[in-house]
Amino acid sequence: MFIDFTKVELIAGKGGRGAVSFRREKYIPKGGPDGGNGGRGGHIIFKADDNLRTLQDIRYRKIYKAENGKPGGKNNRSGKFGEDIIIKVPLGTIIRKVSDHKVIADLTIHGEECIACNGGIGGRGNSRFKTSTNQTPRKHQSGIDGESGHFEIELKVLADVGLVGFPNAGKSTLLARLSSAKPKIAGYPFTTLEPYLGIIKYEEYKSFVMADIPGLIEGASSGKGLGHQFLKHIERNRVLLYLIDALDENPLNTFDILKQELINFNPDLTFKPFLICRSKIDTIDENVTNENWTDFEHPYMDISSVTGEGLNKLILNISKMIQHEL
Repeated sequence: MFIDFTKVELIAGKGGRGAVSFRREKYIPKGGPDGGNGGRGGHIIFKADDNLRTLQDIRYRKIYKAENGKPGGKNNRSGKFGEDIIIKVPLGTIIRKVSDHKVIADLTIHGEECIACNGGIGGRGNSRFKTSTNQTPRKHQSGIDGESGHFEIELKVLADVGLVGFPNAGKSTLLARLSSAKPKIAGYPFTTLEPYLGIIKYEEYKSFVMADIPGLIEGASSGKGLGHQFLKHIERNRVLLYLIDALDENPLNTFDILKQELINFNPDLTFKPFLICRSKIDTIDENVTNENWTDFEHPYMDISSVTGEGLNKLILNISKMIQHEL
């Protein structure tokens, strides 16, 4: 199951208590104070992991509580730090505070980390309170509470190429043909209900990631259908690939609707580089003129995921666009 949103409560560890202790050695019956400081409480850390594709692993755990720091000891020994909790998330994960919706992290690089809640500082032991006028202090400090709060965790798919099109435009078939991904494929709308990622290799040691975004419908940008859940995944794609069925009765209108839905959702999407493909050309009778595309005013490519026609050229054009974007 593809999970792209969840909420959690995070509680960092409390700092350890400072110690009250005095040196007691042979021939030194009244040594000075030697109580050590308490240890820091455990942090709660988010870490981006390229091996993950969904938030499913953390969806069913609603509370994360880090370990408290250990108390200080005699001989000025500091307490042990509380163990940190590291929560691994996919690339493209955004962390927000529920209280003010402030984004505290946007993790897009493998291994990137963010401390969401800092562990509390350990209290000072009595050796830290010794003065010229107080040689045997019994004062110490308790540890400070760690940070806590409720957080939203949202995933936006991070891919090089995002497939855009109405339901049943052939996006899943294209992804399955070009990569080893196995999205659900059938001849009816809304077969795909969650994003799929596939890796397409085009040269030795070179590849790009393609995302099959569930099909859009008119009004998706205003929340119709599952519009907002689908559209947010397009924001992170570097190149958009529009797929329009070769048998579409009005392809120009279809393209205008798709593009307008993206712009209505996020105007910045209008600046992303894109390609247009006329898909399923194997369904066109070569002896019949397809007049529906006569007035289509944008450059487009013909492809067939069934026969493979045009796919090598498509991969070449995509790779050039991606390399240009680097």
